[in-house]
Parts: sequence; structure tokens; C-alpha cells
Amino acid sequence: MAQPIKDVVTAMIQPFLDAEGFELVDVEFVKEGSNKFLRVYVDKEGGIDIDDCGRISEVLSEKLDETDPIPEAYFLEVSSPGAERPLKKLSDYERAVQKQVFVTTYEPVEGEKEFEGKLLAFDGETLVVQTPRKKTTIPYAKVASARLAIEF
Repeated sequence: MAQPIKDVVTAMIQPFLDAEGFELVDVEFVKEGSNKFLRVYVDKEGGIDIDDCGRISEVLSEKLDETDPIPEAYFLEVSSPGAERPLKKLSDYERAVQKQVFVTTYEPVEGEKEFEGKLLAFDGETLVVQTPRKKTTIPYAKVASARLAIEF
């Protein structure tokens, strides 16, 4: 079976990102309407700017042209994960402790599937989220998605 595009792209760009001090947040290959998009989300301490995105896009584009792992036409986009950055890796959750988060679960936890509040703790197996109404312990295995949330 062919290796997933996400894994191929990650393997291609990770050495460059590591050497330049960037963090690969996520890679997605999605179809929107009749177009396909390869999106690469990158960050670094202090945030990334348009020049960083351009440089990463140039390097990745060259690498993709060399091996041509995606047979169909697509658009390449390199960007910051934004203010509502997704939490994908364990280290993302660890960095998000004491920050506002929005978490959804695969199945209800204490009768709910959506939690927005402060991430009080994360030990690798459970998240403790303080919402305006209560403190909830959520098993990490039940997390469907999580992201930073903007406080208003």
C-alpha cells in the first residue's frame, strides 16, 4: 500500500524545518470543490511571517517536483496555524496548559461532547478542562479534536 501523502510530505520537509528552527504543526491533503489542496501548517517561537512561509513553500515545492509523490493537480499552501491553532501532538497539549482551549470528544464525557475553557492540566492520558460551569476530566483517548480558543 502506498504511504499516505501526509507522511511522505512530513518526511520530505521535516529535516529542513528542524534545521531552520520551525515546527511542523500539521499537513493535510484535502479536496474542496473541484480543487485539491496540500496545506502545510508551520510555526516557530515568536510566530512565522510571510517570508518564512514563502521560503518553506519554495523548498517544499522543489522537493515535491523531484519525487512527484502526488499524481494529480493540487495547490500548495504553507501557512501559520493561526490563533486557534489545532492541538495535534502531545507536546501541543503540554504547551496549552493554562490556556483557553476548545475540545470535542468522540463520545459524551459527563454528558457533554464539547468543552471550552482553560486547560488546567494534561498528563498524557487525561485533560482537565475548567469550563465556566465545572471542571471536567477528559480521557485523551476520547478527544476527537482540540484547538486553542480565543478568549473574548
